[in-house]
Amino acid sequence: MSATRLEHDLLGDYQVPINAYWGVHTARAVDNFPISGVPIGHYRSLIRALAIVKQAAAQANYELGELSAEINDAISKACKEVADGKFDAEFVVDTIQGGAGTSTNMNANEVIANRAIEILGGSKGDYDIVHPLNDVNKSQSTNDVYPTALKLALILEINELLKAMAHLQGAYQAKADEFKDVIKMGRTQMQDAVPMTLGQEFATFSRMTMEDIQRLQETLPLLREINLGGTAIGTGLNAPVGYAQKACLILSKLSGFDFIVAEDMVEATQDAGVFVMVSGVLKRIAVKLSKTSNDLRLLSSGPRAGLDEINLPPRQAGSSIMPGKVNPVIPEVVNQIAFAVIGNDVTVTMAAEAGQLQLNAFEPIMCRALMMSITQLRQGCYVLADACVSGITANVEKLRSSVERSIGLVTVISPLLGYENATIVAQKALADGTSVREVVLELKLMTAAQFDELLGNIDALVRPRTS
Repeated sequence: MSATRLEHDLLGDYQVPINAYWGVHTARAVDNFPISGVPIGHYRSLIRALAIVKQAAAQANYELGELSAEINDAISKACKEVADGKFDAEFVVDTIQGGAGTSTNMNANEVIANRAIEILGGSKGDYDIVHPLNDVNKSQSTNDVYPTALKLALILEINELLKAMAHLQGAYQAKADEFKDVIKMGRTQMQDAVPMTLGQEFATFSRMTMEDIQRLQETLPLLREINLGGTAIGTGLNAPVGYAQKACLILSKLSGFDFIVAEDMVEATQDAGVFVMVSGVLKRIAVKLSKTSNDLRLLSSGPRAGLDEINLPPRQAGSSIMPGKVNPVIPEVVNQIAFAVIGNDVTVTMAAEAGQLQLNAFEPIMCRALMMSITQLRQGCYVLADACVSGITANVEKLRSSVERSIGLVTVISPLLGYENATIVAQKALADGTSVREVVLELKLMTAAQFDELLGNIDALVRPRTS
């Protein structure tokens, strides 16, 4: 058996591995929550955020005379190491946990305390030197530490997602520029509509992504309102006067983001509305990513029996039984990411609704759902841009031929012929398998010269009209 050290809590004694930086509270949580198999240490930004929050708290306590310079210095050094990722493996509590995040907070308290003890020359578990609760958690509660850390972690993650989305937008825009002169038929309700360019189609994808970037950016200021210093329910019990403002100021300096103290700390401690809003924006991004992925799959369908308007870069063999088959695997994986994000949004919604009175106990599942959504969307954007969009080619001649043969051209001549006559032309051309031009001339609705003058320059039909 490996060597252990004896630790004690309100439930009694517990043998903890002697080299572990975590302690008895973490150990019990590991026993209690063998749920997902994914420890909180998997989420780098969350651990970094927890460390920064704990460092801000320690420095605020020191400046208010609540901690000695020696203990503050040791805790701050330990926090910096945790923030840098040196102890991620010590954050072993499952992401899904009961207790409103208490197990996560205790895991952080114990790791930071034991590292601070080492810095001061002691041995792990010697809490007379630095205590996880009396020192590292001083003037704090899980109920203000956890949501504050989660908000900081989300800011860090969202900034990375924004970079990925900008990268995807750039890939779409590059194709919009490349295909700006490629004529094709637009479609509504899967039926031929009017001519457009393939460039306009990809420019739409770019614009949709840009608008989602803007909506996501709008969530960042909302995440900067925190309840740190509110302690258990927002009343600030057991925190010294001025602590909330000082801790917030220090947190802003350490993180590089301008946090503000919530105007109503009691409300801020129980309200999870900001997480619902962030999740809703993530769902919006997912829905539109999935829609564009559907379009890419449809436009590339074939190669002989589908639309076959564009070619996606082949990424892998598509079948174990059909030789030569290549599937649109990149859009397919983005679709699946979207399905997961939409499901995560339901989780966040239900968890936020389930809070009672002065606290929401279900922020851990919100944390996991939001982190999963952001991570998967970020990776999905990079994969879609680099493994798919950037390599798309157009079947130019087929696209132009489809315009010239399309029944949708009757929309262009409808103002001249009238809706009823245009309908007759469309139905007859479709029934006879002939072109719109042939039917118009056969019915003597226009002369050849008139038709050619109106439709001779197909390219002119796709340019936006301006007043």
